[in-house]
Amino acid sequence: MIRVRFAPSPTGMFHVGGARSALFNWALAEQSGGRFVLRIEDTDAARNRPEWTEGILSALAWIGISGDNPVFEGPYFQSENEPQHREAVAKLLADGKAYYCDCTRELLQERTGSEHKGYDGFCRDRALSAGAVRFRTPDEGVTVVDDVIRGRVEFPNDAQEDFVIARSDGSPLYVLANAVDDITQGITHVVRGEEHLANAQRQQLLWPALGANPPVWAHLPVIVNEQRKKLSKRRDKVALESYRDEGYLAEAMVNYLMLLGWGPGEDREIMPWAEMVPLFRLEDVNSANAFFDEKKLRAFNGEYIRALPPEEFAARCEPWLDPSWDRGLFARVAPLAQTRIAVLSEITANVDFLFLDEPVFDQASWDKAMKNSPEEILSGYLARLETADMDPESLKTALEEVGAEHGLKLGKAQAPVRVAVTGRTVGLPLFESIEALGRERSIERLRAALTRLRG
Repeated sequence: MIRVRFAPSPTGMFHVGGARSALFNWALAEQSGGRFVLRIEDTDAARNRPEWTEGILSALAWIGISGDNPVFEGPYFQSENEPQHREAVAKLLADGKAYYCDCTRELLQERTGSEHKGYDGFCRDRALSAGAVRFRTPDEGVTVVDDVIRGRVEFPNDAQEDFVIARSDGSPLYVLANAVDDITQGITHVVRGEEHLANAQRQQLLWPALGANPPVWAHLPVIVNEQRKKLSKRRDKVALESYRDEGYLAEAMVNYLMLLGWGPGEDREIMPWAEMVPLFRLEDVNSANAFFDEKKLRAFNGEYIRALPPEEFAARCEPWLDPSWDRGLFARVAPLAQTRIAVLSEITANVDFLFLDEPVFDQASWDKAMKNSPEEILSGYLARLETADMDPESLKTALEEVGAEHGLKLGKAQAPVRVAVTGRTVGLPLFESIEALGRERSIERLRAALTRLRG
């Protein structure tokens, strides 16, 4: 049985790169009937916070990875496995595959004459009984990592120092704890980001030293921004929760993340999860950097929004609607908004004019629209609105007539009316908006705009 794992650290918001790794592992487990092991690597007590763990679980559940599926196993916590980690260190020491070292950085620099040189093996044969613990790496040859995505990767052993696997207080380091957990949890495939490839060299040595066969390795391509620099939380919008809270749909995000380094073929991009899983192959993942294009993600999301049944679209908008707003009135205009927004949070600015006593005027929109005889247009349309039929076609005809009287086409004539009624230059179709707002309230807003113009 294939057993994969996703092993995040609870030290911050959930990175979209981590979400991509989790999804690739999830797809591999689902298609094979295997297991997806969630392991929270919480041994960095100084940086770990419970809310970050909750954030990981919540973000994973949002993209469909949770205990509701029998593929899911965990979450396990690395801190609970420390006894096994210490046992592994003791075994390596007893087998002569590791040794104690009391060298400080200052002593190493004094011996080598440089703070940049690696460890020189000074304590290898000193038979110390205390200190940090270093793994004894081979002196010659190469360590080979056969990577499904990158092929054969060779690491010369003479370039690899004897690396530390436990601190002087006995607490294990990540590289050792990670290997021990993978072995004890029966992990068969390690699928993770390219930044861990250097760790794979060391773990390729540790697994057989601990009596286990190394797993299948697969290191996913780096995700980069528009400048082709690695996504950074200091510079880029990388938190999955930020996209969720902005109103991206989980299914759109899942679809997009799966395409960062892999594709289903036949130039298909928009594809539901259930169709992607049978097609996914680690061998088809590209090793080249993957560009996280937020504009493309936004376009994906818009497509998914437009594909929702109207009732479901209205329900998904709920978090962005004021509790006091008339849901019946919203349901009338929701289909109009559905074709115009790319993220759910945009629904507020599209419909709030219907529920407020006065529209929220955007000053830039006001300045842009109140040109080309705005008083004459507003006054003329106000007069016609008092008797016009309140259906979109009649309302449109009335404004065309007013515009014609002043030598303006409909596009120019409707700009001041739109801002007077809705407060903005863009939004729902104007005449459907006026119909939904009603004659009396529309007239009130035209009068208020005229008053504001006359100042």
